[in-house]
Amino acid sequence: MMKKLFPSLSKDATLGSVFSLFPGKLAPWCEYESLVMRGKSDLSFAERELIAAYVSGLNACSYCHGAHTVFARAYGIDPELIELLVEDLNSAPVDQRFKPILAYVAKLTLSPSRMTEEDANAVYRAGWSEDALFDAIQVCGVFNLVNRLVEGTGISRVGNDPNDVDEQTLAKFRSETFYTDFGRANGLDV
Repeated sequence: MMKKLFPSLSKDATLGSVFSLFPGKLAPWCEYESLVMRGKSDLSFAERELIAAYVSGLNACSYCHGAHTVFARAYGIDPELIELLVEDLNSAPVDQRFKPILAYVAKLTLSPSRMTEEDANAVYRAGWSEDALFDAIQVCGVFNLVNRLVEGTGISRVGNDPNDVDEQTLAKFRSETFYTDFGRANGLDV
Protein backbone atom coordinates (compact mmCIF):
# COMPACT_ATOMS: atom_id res chain seq x y z
CA MET A 1 0.00 0.00 0.00
CA MET A 2 1.36 3.37 -0.98
CA LYS A 3 1.73 6.02 1.67
CA LYS A 4 0.26 9.29 0.38
CA LEU A 5 3.39 11.44 0.79
CA PHE A 6 3.02 13.27 -2.54
CA PRO A 7 -0.56 14.37 -3.28
CA SER A 8 0.17 14.45 -7.02
CA LEU A 9 1.01 10.72 -7.08
CA SER A 10 -1.85 8.25 -7.40
CA LYS A 11 -2.40 5.49 -4.85
CA ASP A 12 -0.99 2.94 -7.33
CA ALA A 13 2.08 5.03 -8.25
CA THR A 14 5.30 3.32 -9.25
CA LEU A 15 8.87 4.47 -9.74
CA GLY A 16 7.82 5.33 -13.30
CA SER A 17 5.25 7.72 -11.84
CA VAL A 18 8.00 9.50 -9.91
CA PHE A 19 10.11 9.68 -13.09
CA SER A 20 7.15 11.28 -14.89
CA LEU A 21 6.68 13.79 -12.08
CA PHE A 22 10.35 14.86 -11.92
CA PRO A 23 11.90 14.07 -15.33
CA GLY A 24 14.56 16.77 -15.34
CA LYS A 25 15.83 15.84 -11.91
CA LEU A 26 15.89 12.07 -12.46
CA ALA A 27 17.29 11.81 -16.01
CA PRO A 28 20.97 12.09 -14.92
CA TRP A 29 20.40 9.51 -12.19
CA CYS A 30 18.75 7.14 -14.69
CA GLU A 31 21.78 7.41 -16.99
CA TYR A 32 24.13 6.67 -14.09
CA GLU A 33 22.03 3.71 -12.93
CA SER A 34 22.09 2.31 -16.46
CA LEU A 35 25.89 2.65 -16.58
CA VAL A 36 26.28 0.94 -13.20
CA MET A 37 23.84 -1.88 -13.90
CA ARG A 38 24.47 -2.53 -17.61
CA GLY A 39 27.87 -1.00 -18.35
CA LYS A 40 31.17 -2.86 -18.67
CA SER A 41 32.16 -4.50 -15.39
CA ASP A 42 34.02 -7.42 -13.84
CA LEU A 43 30.65 -8.22 -12.25
CA SER A 44 28.03 -9.90 -14.43
CA PHE A 45 24.57 -8.42 -14.91
CA ALA A 46 23.26 -11.25 -12.69
CA GLU A 47 25.70 -10.39 -9.90
CA ARG A 48 24.79 -6.72 -10.06
CA GLU A 49 21.06 -7.46 -9.96
CA LEU A 50 21.65 -9.82 -7.04
CA ILE A 51 23.46 -7.03 -5.17
CA ALA A 52 20.60 -4.61 -5.98
CA ALA A 53 17.97 -7.02 -4.65
CA TYR A 54 20.08 -7.88 -1.60
CA VAL A 55 20.80 -4.26 -0.63
CA SER A 56 17.13 -3.37 -1.16
CA GLY A 57 16.13 -6.30 1.05
CA LEU A 58 18.52 -5.17 3.78
CA ASN A 59 16.91 -1.73 3.55
CA ALA A 60 13.43 -3.29 3.70
CA CYS A 61 12.50 -1.46 0.49
CA SER A 62 9.81 -3.83 -0.72
CA TYR A 63 9.39 -2.10 -4.09
CA CYS A 64 13.07 -2.30 -5.13
CA HIS A 65 13.63 -5.64 -3.43
CA GLY A 66 10.71 -7.12 -5.35
CA ALA A 67 11.62 -5.54 -8.67
CA HIS A 68 15.29 -6.49 -8.55
CA THR A 69 14.52 -9.99 -7.33
CA VAL A 70 12.55 -10.35 -10.58
CA PHE A 71 15.44 -8.81 -12.57
CA ALA A 72 17.89 -11.20 -10.90
CA ARG A 73 15.57 -14.08 -11.77
CA ALA A 74 15.76 -12.93 -15.40
CA TYR A 75 19.48 -13.76 -15.18
CA GLY A 76 18.93 -17.17 -13.59
CA ILE A 77 19.15 -16.25 -9.89
CA ASP A 78 16.64 -18.15 -7.75
CA PRO A 79 14.43 -15.68 -5.82
CA GLU A 80 14.65 -17.99 -2.79
CA LEU A 81 18.42 -17.44 -2.69
CA ILE A 82 17.91 -13.69 -2.33
CA GLU A 83 15.52 -14.22 0.58
CA LEU A 84 18.02 -16.57 2.25
CA LEU A 85 20.79 -13.98 1.80
CA VAL A 86 18.71 -11.28 3.48
CA GLU A 87 17.93 -13.66 6.36
CA ASP A 88 21.53 -14.84 6.87
CA LEU A 89 24.40 -14.27 4.44
CA ASN A 90 26.69 -16.75 6.17
CA SER A 91 24.39 -19.76 5.78
CA ALA A 92 22.92 -18.86 2.38
CA PRO A 93 23.93 -21.21 -0.46
CA VAL A 94 25.71 -18.60 -2.59
CA ASP A 95 29.06 -18.98 -4.33
CA GLN A 96 31.74 -18.69 -1.61
CA ARG A 97 33.79 -16.41 -3.86
CA PHE A 98 30.88 -13.93 -4.00
CA LYS A 99 30.18 -13.86 -0.23
CA PRO A 100 32.92 -11.29 0.58
CA ILE A 101 31.38 -8.87 -1.93
CA LEU A 102 27.95 -9.39 -0.38
CA ALA A 103 29.42 -8.97 3.12
CA TYR A 104 31.07 -5.73 1.96
CA VAL A 105 27.86 -4.23 0.54
CA ALA A 106 25.88 -5.37 3.59
CA LYS A 107 28.27 -3.58 5.93
CA LEU A 108 28.40 -0.54 3.64
CA THR A 109 24.59 -0.43 3.72
CA LEU A 110 24.07 -1.05 7.44
CA SER A 111 27.15 0.59 9.04
CA PRO A 112 29.12 2.53 6.41
CA SER A 113 31.40 4.35 8.84
CA ARG A 114 32.72 1.00 10.08
CA MET A 115 34.32 -0.15 6.82
CA THR A 116 37.88 -1.47 7.29
CA GLU A 117 40.84 -2.56 5.21
CA GLU A 118 40.01 -6.14 6.17
CA ASP A 119 36.59 -5.80 4.51
CA ALA A 120 38.29 -4.91 1.23
CA ASN A 121 41.06 -7.47 1.70
CA ALA A 122 38.49 -10.25 2.07
CA VAL A 123 37.15 -9.29 -1.37
CA TYR A 124 40.65 -9.28 -2.88
CA ARG A 125 41.55 -12.64 -1.27
CA ALA A 126 38.47 -14.11 -2.95
CA GLY A 127 40.03 -13.17 -6.29
CA TRP A 128 38.12 -9.98 -7.10
CA SER A 129 39.76 -6.89 -8.59
CA GLU A 130 39.55 -3.30 -7.36
CA ASP A 131 37.31 -2.65 -10.38
CA ALA A 132 34.90 -5.37 -9.24
CA LEU A 133 34.82 -3.99 -5.70
CA PHE A 134 34.26 -0.46 -6.97
CA ASP A 135 31.41 -1.67 -9.18
CA ALA A 136 29.84 -3.48 -6.21
CA ILE A 137 30.16 -0.25 -4.21
CA GLN A 138 28.46 1.66 -7.05
CA VAL A 139 25.54 -0.81 -7.17
CA CYS A 140 25.25 -0.59 -3.40
CA GLY A 141 25.30 3.21 -3.51
CA VAL A 142 22.77 3.44 -6.33
CA PHE A 143 20.33 1.20 -4.49
CA ASN A 144 20.78 2.88 -1.14
CA LEU A 145 19.83 6.08 -3.00
CA VAL A 146 16.92 4.66 -4.97
CA ASN A 147 15.57 2.82 -1.91
CA ARG A 148 15.32 6.17 -0.19
CA LEU A 149 13.77 7.85 -3.24
CA VAL A 150 11.13 5.12 -3.40
CA GLU A 151 10.43 5.08 0.34
CA GLY A 152 10.57 8.88 0.58
CA THR A 153 7.97 9.29 -2.16
CA GLY A 154 5.70 6.66 -0.62
CA ILE A 155 5.99 3.86 -3.16
CA SER A 156 5.92 0.61 -1.27
CA ARG A 157 5.48 -2.48 -3.39
CA VAL A 158 6.00 -3.94 -6.81
CA GLY A 159 3.19 -5.86 -8.45
CA ASN A 160 5.03 -8.97 -9.64
CA ASP A 161 5.69 -12.14 -7.67
CA PRO A 162 9.18 -13.10 -8.88
CA ASN A 163 8.01 -16.63 -9.64
CA ASP A 164 4.99 -15.52 -11.70
CA VAL A 165 6.74 -13.41 -14.33
CA ASP A 166 6.56 -14.80 -17.88
CA GLU A 167 9.59 -15.38 -20.10
CA GLN A 168 8.72 -12.50 -22.47
CA THR A 169 8.84 -10.05 -19.55
CA LEU A 170 12.05 -11.59 -18.20
CA ALA A 171 13.62 -11.20 -21.64
CA LYS A 172 12.77 -7.47 -21.59
CA PHE A 173 14.54 -7.15 -18.22
CA ARG A 174 17.68 -8.73 -19.74
CA SER A 175 18.01 -5.96 -22.32
CA GLU A 176 21.27 -4.01 -22.05
CA THR A 177 19.19 -0.84 -22.50
CA PHE A 178 16.48 -1.79 -19.99
CA TYR A 179 17.19 1.03 -17.52
CA THR A 180 17.27 3.82 -20.11
CA ASP A 181 14.29 2.26 -21.93
CA PHE A 182 12.35 2.39 -18.66
CA GLY A 183 13.36 6.01 -18.15
CA ARG A 184 12.33 7.01 -21.69
CA ALA A 185 9.00 5.20 -21.32
CA ASN A 186 8.35 7.32 -18.23
CA GLY A 187 9.22 10.73 -19.65
CA LEU A 188 12.97 11.00 -19.12
CA ASP A 189 15.21 12.46 -21.81
CA VAL A 190 17.97 9.82 -21.61
